[in-house]
Amino acid sequence: MRYGYAAINLTLGAEKIMVNRSMIKATFMEKGIAYASELALANSIDLEKIIDWNIEHHLLFYRMSSDMIPWMSEYEISDMPDYEAIKTVLTRCGEKTAKGGLRLTFHPGPFNVLATNTPTVLTKTIKELRQHAEILDLLNLPATPFAKINIHVGGAFGDKISALARFAESYVQLPANTKQRLTVENDDKANMFNVHDLLWLHEQTNIPVVFDYFHHEFCTGGLSEPEALFAAIGTWPAGITPVVHFSSSRKKYEDPTSPPTAHADYVYDEVNKYGHDLDIMFEAKAKEVAVMEYMAMHKLLSEEQ
Repeated sequence: MRYGYAAINLTLGAEKIMVNRSMIKATFMEKGIAYASELALANSIDLEKIIDWNIEHHLLFYRMSSDMIPWMSEYEISDMPDYEAIKTVLTRCGEKTAKGGLRLTFHPGPFNVLATNTPTVLTKTIKELRQHAEILDLLNLPATPFAKINIHVGGAFGDKISALARFAESYVQLPANTKQRLTVENDDKANMFNVHDLLWLHEQTNIPVVFDYFHHEFCTGGLSEPEALFAAIGTWPAGITPVVHFSSSRKKYEDPTSPPTAHADYVYDEVNKYGHDLDIMFEAKAKEVAVMEYMAMHKLLSEEQ
């Protein structure tokens, strides 16, 4: 059982250790791949520091930042001037990850839409997903959903059935090292994609479903929480612990003026695993601080040690 957080480590961030150094488009257009490479190397060096910190503090699940290599959609990763240095650092990161039992994953942004009906968006999506897989390859992580690249279906465009069919058609265009890692997550809007919808997609593509507890509250597909969780778990290959996402309501616990779907800074609810082994990604704004508080509250740190 692993517990984790996404991208930013607030504790190390106070020491200027970060993995999401980037730049605006105008700066990239001015400074180009050389500057992007410089930032990518700095991000990679700090990724190693975060990996060390996570292992030391028994936070064995970490979602890497998609900004680790800035503006990579505009070039090929192997063309960066610092590619060999980055490769060396990432190889070392992968070795530490394997030795420490850490699980590393990605969750590319919402502009990656395999269900799109726009050819240029599809081309860009396929490239970006492929590049995420390339980074995982540089880390020597398995080409399985253990090192998952998680996305949403994307826009329903007023016709969920057609959107799901387009996703399935686009999925087969991905390289093998990308397809083998891809997972898909349920949405938090009633007119979007629930676990029941994603089961159809799994039947067509064999893609595993990541269950998001909080999203399910807003988009149930007629399934109860345990029904949806069990169905999602059943899509995962044998021998790989399924991933779930968990967060608490900001509106309920921290700010009643917040939108209903906003995530809280901390985790106030206990995860009901219904007897299953799960790796839990906490999507809390307080990042590793929130996870460590949750683990301490539920006496999980001593169990894991």
